[in-house]
Amino acid sequence: MAAVVSLTLRTAAALLAGAAVLSACFTDRQNEGQRLYATHCASCHGAQGEGLRRLMPPLAGSDYLRRHRDELPCLIRRGQKGLIVVNGVTYDQVMPAHEDLTDSQITNLLNYVHNAWGNQGAKHTIREVSQLLEACQGSDGR
Repeated sequence: MAAVVSLTLRTAAALLAGAAVLSACFTDRQNEGQRLYATHCASCHGAQGEGLRRLMPPLAGSDYLRRHRDELPCLIRRGQKGLIVVNGVTYDQVMPAHEDLTDSQITNLLNYVHNAWGNQGAKHTIREVSQLLEACQGSDGR
């Protein structure tokens, strides 16, 4: 009987340890999109996605996000130059490329932007983002 109790306790301890490791993995990535936005995007697009007057386009309430959903992964990976129209306002600033971000990070970033500040965009999957990045030879498969 003592052997069964000991085995059960060891099994329970192993399961708890495994759950703690898995929890840490998922917790690290839980707010990754928000962290990536703060690091790579907020200085131009604003902490709340509000943009900067007529210099930098807003992401909050942006019609551009809805109309150009499939182009966004390449826009993030390769950057953007030239005129764009967001909510009826024309912008002509350069957006830098973010070639250091993985496909997974771009997915998390897009999902954050699509669902922050009142935006209600459809979520991207990593597979979808990787496929969309093929259009600009930008997929890294990660």
